[in-house]
Amino acid sequence: MFILDKTEDDIRYISVLGVYLVLTVFSALFGAVYELFSHGVYSYYMIYAFAFPLLLGVLPFFEMWKSGRALPDGIAAQLIHAGIAALCVGSIVQGIIEIYGTENVLISMYWIVGGMLTAAGWLLAVLRKT
Repeated sequence: MFILDKTEDDIRYISVLGVYLVLTVFSALFGAVYELFSHGVYSYYMIYAFAFPLLLGVLPFFEMWKSGRALPDGIAAQLIHAGIAALCVGSIVQGIIEIYGTENVLISMYWIVGGMLTAAGWLLAVLRKT
């Protein structure tokens, strides 16, 4: 299949998947480098921060692309992307705080807001398609 055979939707899917793959690799490398210089202290939040863009971004969008469904657009897409970003950043910040050896109750806001944004985005995307 040539690149000229791609439709506009295919190009949009490839773009979204590319961004999430780069984000997944970046967060995995960031966690690995941070753990390398943390003097033997590690955090599972930092190690598994790559899972959010992978499980909530790459896999669902790839499945939607292969099944022929339309890409969420507008506010639904923005909510999904913002929620995944909040969860990924929240995981990294939680890991940094754990490695530093302290606690912060405000970190829970990342999980609450990120989960709500992601769920609202996917719900809006599903409701708009019906």
